[in-house]
Amino acid sequence: MQIITIAARFCGPPDSGNGGYVSGMLAGQSQVPVRVRLRKPPPLNAPLIVHRHEDGRLELKRDGEVIVEAEPHDFDLEVPAAPAYVEALNASRSYIGFKQHPFPTCFVCGPQRSRGDGLRIFPGAWGDSGLVIAPWMPDESLCSADGKVCFEFMWAALDCPGYFAAQDDGRPMLLGEIAAQVYRRVHASESCVLVGWKLSHKGRKYTVGTALYDDDGEPCARAVATWIETR
Repeated sequence: MQIITIAARFCGPPDSGNGGYVSGMLAGQSQVPVRVRLRKPPPLNAPLIVHRHEDGRLELKRDGEVIVEAEPHDFDLEVPAAPAYVEALNASRSYIGFKQHPFPTCFVCGPQRSRGDGLRIFPGAWGDSGLVIAPWMPDESLCSADGKVCFEFMWAALDCPGYFAAQDDGRPMLLGEIAAQVYRRVHASESCVLVGWKLSHKGRKYTVGTALYDDDGEPCARAVATWIETR
């Protein structure tokens, strides 16, 4: 029996796990690409049991209740050309989360998280391109013994830029589902760039794309996600 526990460090909202990180943890249990759907807020510091199905589906349960589920999924997403790292640095200065943030302690994008603790990914608008971009230099605490960023943190990094691509006023939204593909895990202290852009919007639901580029401007990971405004 496989058990996953989400440590408090990896929160999104203060009392539940960051959606990208949790999704990456479950996706890491699959041998094929998956789409992950968050059914309930993932609890922190609680054992969650991984259930496997013959058709490749995975469920993460607590006390018999499905919290997160994943199913095999392939998607096609064209990613934009990589912005320069210095452009991402400049764009991050306009990060709206510095002024208004629904979850300022979020592991990925929370401005109240210190260096070496949170990812501190702060996407800002890149001119009138319709993209938000952010610099990211992963620290060693995110890496495995080979010096490369762990799979689940690659998923986490692809999460929050989508939120800021979906809207620019800081309204509360939660990740509904995400499908990601990781081509290459980046190294500690590598100068990376993250990009997010809006694909569609209907009612309270926003579909977004995100991508992660290495210090050569090569895409290393991409994702399609759905964000939902809270009522």
